Amino acid sequence: MVFIIIIIASFLLQMFLPWWVVILISFATCGIIGKTGKISFWQPFLAILILWIGMALFKSLPNNNVLATRVAEMLSVKQWPIVLAVTGLLGGLVSGICGYCGYQFRKNMINTKTTN
Repeated sequence: MVFIIIIIASFLLQMFLPWWVVILISFATCGIIGKTGKISFWQPFLAILILWIGMALFKSLPNNNVLATRVAEMLSVKQWPIVLAVTGLLGGLVSGICGYCGYQFRKNMINTKTTN
């Protein structure tokens, strides 16, 4: 459920908002419905990894990867798929960490309420 909500919300909101909207979506989604820390990290990680790589391929393949190849050359990387993989991994890592933080935030707030 976390995976589906994050991938759909991120896809729709990234059309209008900056890339970092995935941070807010992951934090809020895992803060509200994250069941465990493991789920709250891996589900957002995989959702954004798949979304960003899919969208990059969707935009890059029709133009024969011209921009991706130029970015790879600019970064002194031999092939454009390496740039694609690094982009997906960075987005996934940011999203996974924020999802885990959202889960821990909720867990901490629940513990704070029960101790007072």
